[in-house]
Amino acid sequence: MSTPTAHHPAPRAEVVIDLAAVRHNVALLAGRAAASGAATMAVVKADGYGHGALPVARAALAAGATWLGTSSLAEALELRAAGVTAPLLSWLDPPDVDFAPGVAEGVDLSASSTAELARIAGAAARAGTRARVHLKIDTGLCRNGCPPQRWAELVKTAAAEPDLDVVAVWSHLACADEPGHPSIDRQAERFADAYAQALDAGLRPMRHLANSAATLTRPDLHFDLVRPGIAVYGLNPVPQREDLRPAMTFRSTVVLTKRVVAGESVSYGHTWTAPRDTTLALVPVGYADGVPRTLSNRMDVWLAGRRRPIAGRVCMDQIVVDCGDDEPPEGSEVVLFGGGATGEPTATEWADVIGTIDYEIVTGMYRPRVRRRYLNEGGVDEGTAGGDAAG
Repeated sequence: MSTPTAHHPAPRAEVVIDLAAVRHNVALLAGRAAASGAATMAVVKADGYGHGALPVARAALAAGATWLGTSSLAEALELRAAGVTAPLLSWLDPPDVDFAPGVAEGVDLSASSTAELARIAGAAARAGTRARVHLKIDTGLCRNGCPPQRWAELVKTAAAEPDLDVVAVWSHLACADEPGHPSIDRQAERFADAYAQALDAGLRPMRHLANSAATLTRPDLHFDLVRPGIAVYGLNPVPQREDLRPAMTFRSTVVLTKRVVAGESVSYGHTWTAPRDTTLALVPVGYADGVPRTLSNRMDVWLAGRRRPIAGRVCMDQIVVDCGDDEPPEGSEVVLFGGGATGEPTATEWADVIGTIDYEIVTGMYRPRVRRRYLNEGGVDEGTAGGDAAG
């Protein structure tokens, strides 16, 4: 970790994104896909799962991904505006979104109904160019996707639409992070049926189904393209160990230390009382900066070479750390979570403690007063100050 300078003063809260870790993870995933003859789409929705869509997209493409995936058309158009020319798929927007700018910029669009297909075709007519469409079949997630009973109509309509090129048939797995779950094979069977119906309608689309978990565990489901998301960022969605490197570190600094005597209580509600004389360190991050309040009295930080527990409730702007008889200097680095290689807490650990998933932890880190900084962007330590500047 670089030392703060006059140009990069120590922030009250900072996420540091190691793009070398992103490149490592994408190379691993793309290698798995290539062994099955599949290409790789790096999913960079939700601002790159909180890591910054544009820097992650560039790192992923440099490491072997050839496609990018976003949830919204606005996300895709931001990448296009930044000069990203790789194939891009966008798959979820409300009915009043105008698809014409996406068609004009060569963004592939997903359709799950004939009504959505018609809106895309209309946008293609307005844009004066054919739209590239991926038809989504619901194979059992029961979320987005065309219901099986309406699929034949959708593929027939798509095949007859002169303003559309059907690029792919796709779906999404519900339980791929539980290898061996019976729903995986059931969804694969339904996907095969849907693809056969597309062929019968005269379409010749590619297929994509595999998310991060299936990319790692089900090479038989790689088909033409895999769509890893969370694994791109180094968080492992499957039970077995994988050589993935978490890309995000969340850090802050000590702003004050004080000695308190046994029996003194700390923070709102006095939920923690010092069992002995001890030194407390104040750290200027709280739930407004992405530290869940539910971690009150349940989390450690990495400070001065060891893990140390927080004392009392997480506040909006600050936490207090019990340092025992140590007195870390003001300005000492505090790692709230990181990769875990040196013993620091991880985003996965946070998630396990409070009963959620690490996806929620990292995507929640894009906040106005949390500075985002990048390491190994183009092989050097480069940074951007402020959330909006990071892509």
